[in-house]
Amino acid sequence: MARVPLIREDDATLAPLIDHLKAERGGRLINLYKVLLNSPPLAGAWLDFNSAVRYRTSVPAMFNELAILRVSVLNGADYQFKVHGPTHALKAGLTEAQVAAIADWHGSDLFSEAQRAVLAWADGITRDIEPGDSACAAMRQHFDDRQLVELTVLISAYNMHTRVARALRIDIEGAPAATR
Repeated sequence: MARVPLIREDDATLAPLIDHLKAERGGRLINLYKVLLNSPPLAGAWLDFNSAVRYRTSVPAMFNELAILRVSVLNGADYQFKVHGPTHALKAGLTEAQVAAIADWHGSDLFSEAQRAVLAWADGITRDIEPGDSACAAMRQHFDDRQLVELTVLISAYNMHTRVARALRIDIEGAPAATR
């Protein structure tokens, strides 16, 4: 159960922000935002920043989703993995087999060289903060400067996502939760 209450979708005092959140996220108000609405300024800023990180970059969505899933695995963040795996990742072009193999990607032959570069970059940022030169060289073979920055920011943002979700114990959609 989440450590703070989930703000209800019918909270009249937050109606404009809730409408904006839902409009940007396909008509749904997921539990992450129901928790973040405990601080309306942060909920709005989080949405704007993460919309830019995910949807306004030159990086193909498949690489973004691959990085998000890897960060989720490394940080033990079931919430993000379950939100992104079955919907976003598959829609972006990853296969079910690839999603299942992300935890042990080193031992898998399901990933292209570009995908492996992203997975190694995500590992380096998440585990070591500063990825090694070989990981950077692999990224540079497949991504330009803009994309390298965009993937780095996305991976860093999802390290924040996973840490917030775990620290506040955000429930996966459909699980019983307290609301106010």
